[in-house]
Amino acid sequence: MKIELNGKVALVTGGTRGIGRAIVEALANAGAKVAFTYRSSTEEADALVAELKGRGVEAMAHQGDAADSDAANEAVKLVLDTWGSLDILVNNAGITRDGLMLRMNDNDWNSVINTNLKSVFNFCKAAYRPMMKQRAGSVINLSSVVGVMGNPGQTNYAASKAGIIGFSKSLAKELGGRGVTVNVVAPGYVATDMTAALSDAAQEAMLGAVPLGRPATPQDIAGAVVFLASDAARYITGHVLHVDGGLAM
Repeated sequence: MKIELNGKVALVTGGTRGIGRAIVEALANAGAKVAFTYRSSTEEADALVAELKGRGVEAMAHQGDAADSDAANEAVKLVLDTWGSLDILVNNAGITRDGLMLRMNDNDWNSVINTNLKSVFNFCKAAYRPMMKQRAGSVINLSSVVGVMGNPGQTNYAASKAGIIGFSKSLAKELGGRGVTVNVVAPGYVATDMTAALSDAAQEAMLGAVPLGRPATPQDIAGAVVFLASDAARYITGHVLHVDGGLAM
């Protein structure tokens, strides 16, 4: 079944590389107009916008720190001023600052919590009233298998990703009566630049725990996001969709 999002307007945070870029491309391929945010990769952002426009997709990029509430408000306002609505919000921006808690400093903790969790609050708050007024909308927040299972050396990352799950379930109950769905995609081991930085031993250990026997591709995650953004998922809310090859079973 081909999912179509023709006429829909989407905003993706952290959209220049890895999972974020795959989500941007998948939403565009399904027919949506797509805006995405980025913090510093201006050259990559410009190239992605040019690529999408070359395929006839309405696309734009907005530079800003997702952890900054003003930047979130500006991004949502830009989308609304340009296209008149916001139908799909995907909170993907995220970082890691791994290390045992014994050696974790305040900056390691705060930077991860702010980028991964506070950014979700910022963008959801900015989109709250517009989606309520539309009486329609789909919010998809990216968590992680680490937020469900935990992982040594990632207390900050696990806390941020577990927080996203609780936040999303609560928001789903707030917005359900207005026709707005809020769901979570929890990826497992995904082949990206971020996981490529792990040691060979760490990668082998993670892969050995995956029943399907391979890492996910960014496109595997993007497919789940597009489904949750579509009318096929209009009666799904407050759900955590694990896209992890069975890792969290």
